[in-house]
Amino acid sequence: MKNRKENIIKLAQTALMAALCFVSFTFLQIKIPMPGGDATSLHIGNAFCVLGALILGGWYGGLAGAVGMTMADILDPVYITGAPKTFVLKLCIGLIVGFVAHRIARINESTDKKYIFRWSTVASVAGLGFNVVADPLAGYFYKQYVLGQPQQMAEVLAKWSAATTFVNAVVSVILVGILYNALRPVLLRAGMIRPAKVKTIQAGCSTKNTIFLLL
Repeated sequence: MKNRKENIIKLAQTALMAALCFVSFTFLQIKIPMPGGDATSLHIGNAFCVLGALILGGWYGGLAGAVGMTMADILDPVYITGAPKTFVLKLCIGLIVGFVAHRIARINESTDKKYIFRWSTVASVAGLGFNVVADPLAGYFYKQYVLGQPQQMAEVLAKWSAATTFVNAVVSVILVGILYNALRPVLLRAGMIRPAKVKTIQAGCSTKNTIFLLL
């Protein structure tokens, strides 16, 4: 029953992060029109995908970004054809961020604020750095070979996409660094991040040393 309740809470939190991805991309973007009716944009939607991965884990954060931003693409006539690409890339962002933050650095097992800030930033850079490279490349091949767009138009869009994606990544890393490290103490108190537990271990026959193990 407890696991079921935790899963329901996790799914509700994922839905909330997906909604933030959707709203931030749909209503806070600066769209840059491209030849052939395409467009690229400056936005902070990826920031909430990364934030979700730091708070909830890679799968949940990636799913939030994938669902939220894919829905935004589907509801926009300019971006609707790129929805499948968006789903895959945003899921990958979340998985990479989650892997670095929770598998390699295990930030939920630390109370060192400098360590958490450093590794949450490294994880953000890893996920969004992947997107800076993958988004224009995937977009180029997707537009040219799947949608049949002329090569010259696909190249122009890829170049502009690389520029806007880089700007988006820089802004998102800064935003996530501020938001996550400011929200983390609140989320710990609210139980949205699993806090450290304490175990007592007997060391030797006559003395007992209390060692704090972060689970």
